[in-house]
Amino acid sequence: PAPVSTHDPGTIVIPHSTGTGPAGVPTGFPQTAQGALAQLAALDQVAMQTASMSGVRAVIAGWAAPGGPTPQTWSGVTAMAAFLTAAGLSGGGSPQLALVVTPLMGQIKGSVGAGVAVVCVDFEFDATLAQTSRVADADCQKMVWQQTRWVIGPGPEAATGPSVWPDTDTAITAGYKDLRRG
Repeated sequence: PAPVSTHDPGTIVIPHSTGTGPAGVPTGFPQTAQGALAQLAALDQVAMQTASMSGVRAVIAGWAAPGGPTPQTWSGVTAMAAFLTAAGLSGGGSPQLALVVTPLMGQIKGSVGAGVAVVCVDFEFDATLAQTSRVADADCQKMVWQQTRWVIGPGPEAATGPSVWPDTDTAITAGYKDLRRG
């Protein structure tokens, strides 16, 4: 954690989901950059809160376009493997482990029409296993509209933005804004 800023970062209003998609991830967000941001926040949140390798693999298997990240290559899979290793756990996690992942800030880096958006979400992770630890982590992805939903696009993953503590001067300087459900 870092000191919370007194500056107003601005707000991005993200829509509510209207349904549930593969791997239990909320879906039904509109074909807008804000919809893409809401979708990325939802899929990262569900993936990480599974606190298991099988959980993150199931999410990316259902949410990547052909030619996009896979259950072996997605940065979320790599991050979960590193987390579980550091916690001294197996890929199955532990019933004593609780992960609460909260999307607090985001940014829309750019969009091409209504079908492609590069978006970033800055999260607070609260991990409890004997004691609670908090970290910040960010994810940036190129999201593409396929048929009726946003998915992580083909090609290499977007460059990840800085993992900064939400609502700090550093986060605001990096371009993050507070997320609010509309």
